[in-house]
Amino acid sequence: MIILGIETSCDDTALALLEVQGETYRILSQEASSQTALHKKWGGVVPNLAQREHQRNLVPVLKKVLEEADLLNKKKSEKGTPDLHILLEREQELQKKLSHFLSQYEKPPIDLISVTSHPGLEPALWVGINFAKALSATWNIPLLGVDHLEGHLLVSLLEEEKSNNSFRLLHAPEMFPALALIVSGGHTALLLMEGLGVYRMIGETRDDAAGECFDKVARLLSLGYPGGPAIAKKAAEKQSGEYSIVLPRPMIHTKDYDFSFSGLKTAVLYDFQKRSSQVKKSASYVRAMAKEVEQAICDVLISKTLKAVQEYGVHTVLMGGGVVANEHLRTELKNLLHKDFPAVLFRAPNIPLCTDNGVMIAIAAFQNWEQGKRTTTIQASSHTTISEI
Repeated sequence: MIILGIETSCDDTALALLEVQGETYRILSQEASSQTALHKKWGGVVPNLAQREHQRNLVPVLKKVLEEADLLNKKKSEKGTPDLHILLEREQELQKKLSHFLSQYEKPPIDLISVTSHPGLEPALWVGINFAKALSATWNIPLLGVDHLEGHLLVSLLEEEKSNNSFRLLHAPEMFPALALIVSGGHTALLLMEGLGVYRMIGETRDDAAGECFDKVARLLSLGYPGGPAIAKKAAEKQSGEYSIVLPRPMIHTKDYDFSFSGLKTAVLYDFQKRSSQVKKSASYVRAMAKEVEQAICDVLISKTLKAVQEYGVHTVLMGGGVVANEHLRTELKNLLHKDFPAVLFRAPNIPLCTDNGVMIAIAAFQNWEQGKRTTTIQASSHTTISEI
């Protein structure tokens, strides 16, 4: 089975082709077009700009993944341009590009098209959804909408095999129940996983996600965008300890598993405002603040995770999302987990699969297709949910 995965939930236009044979998943190709440079000047993602760029990038990225997988074949003769007016009524630029593409190239041997349907930035999501609908209708290939969070969760279960770009999905019964910590620019959540496709949200952010907090603090400190990698890099630098900064750990002692990072962001702002211009611009102050922000976020995430491990008696802890590429977070959680719960298995995705990608969408789609599901939803009350496509 060959699956096309399409991801446009935020600012990356990411597509992948995944081949599934028995228990083996082989990545035939994957491409992503980043919008980081575009959004950098704003210090965060601007939804309408992300929507526009997805319209521009989807067809070129599709062409690349098909070409890389050797599945791009020109038509011997043009059979007319498909009418996509209704499906892509609001995406005029995309409509023009896709119509031209479909009139030039043969239908590829794809068995299933999958697309992120929720959660995410709604303008960005709908571009990908309508694009996937147009491909599905034109090529007469089944379409499945996928929950973005499930994609992040499942890539942490991938185990690389000896052959190039091949993986197997770990899902032995003894691994469950499992606890998944999802941390990204738009999401911070704890999910209890009883098995593949069986999830329960036990906690999520009440306001800013951890990644969003990183972005806003980095902008304040003039460290650039995206904020997570910028703050991690600055925090890792050696420092003299000239400045002692102590920030709050929001909700770290509450009895629930929810998160809140808006107060942390505000605490950084208050500390920054009371400093002199000379201090604000000093490398030692910026390093000290970056280190304390990173540690505060990690402390909250890890404390909540370990508390849930204890309460629910899980056998595995999974991590997923762009922020889990942070080496300090990965290492500290792994070390504390092994210290306090040595029998619990720890799984985190390879760094390239932490950020939004088409592979995770294709894998989630296959799992749901095999289980007979035609739409997937992990309920996240504070985020956009488009449950039917």
